[in-house]
Amino acid sequence: MSLLYRNPLTSASDLDGWVAEGPVSAQATGDGLQLSSSGGFDDHWTLWCPEVFGDRIRIAWEFSPRREPGLAMLFFGAAADAEQNPDADGILDERLAPRTGAYPQYHSGDIRTLHVSYFRRRWEDERAFHTCNLRKSPGFHLVAQGADPLPPVVDARDAFYRIEVVKDGPHVAFSIDGLALFAWTDDESTGPRIRSGRIGFRQMSPLVARYRNLEVHSL
Repeated sequence: MSLLYRNPLTSASDLDGWVAEGPVSAQATGDGLQLSSSGGFDDHWTLWCPEVFGDRIRIAWEFSPRREPGLAMLFFGAAADAEQNPDADGILDERLAPRTGAYPQYHSGDIRTLHVSYFRRRWEDERAFHTCNLRKSPGFHLVAQGADPLPPVVDARDAFYRIEVVKDGPHVAFSIDGLALFAWTDDESTGPRIRSGRIGFRQMSPLVARYRNLEVHSL
């Protein structure tokens, strides 16, 4: 296993080269990079890493929720949908439809990706029963689900949690602080398998959270 990418996420300059879609605000705190929306209650955002990664990787970072409600998500294996845009060069190609952070643009648009939502506190039913969801797009397919062990902000007390996604070809595994939460193998019943692509963080407003120590390793 070799290191492909490392980012301490300690200052706004650590996001140089990242591409924001929607009104993301980044603030250095001395204790991770605090990310939030600079817009209103329905103004969400996505932040794309500048690197494109292969099909067999381990993604890990530390996450600390600071203000609820809201939702946190990671996109991985994100690329242009070849069936809709066979000539597009990745998700940032200008020939793709514009994206502004609104969720349908990602789950039912012209990109293909896997995405795990791991801090789901935006809506009342999500707060009543906490789960981590893995979806495959396009198509908004819920392909795996597990319990969410993260406490609410008041009980987290500014703690950081180590989150890990392993994508080993068709196999995906997800864990928090070493606790395995789900594993899934893509049998392509929901469309072609997701392969190489970008990773990106997404938050739903008005969540405020801190991130640090992002690393991507090859398997």
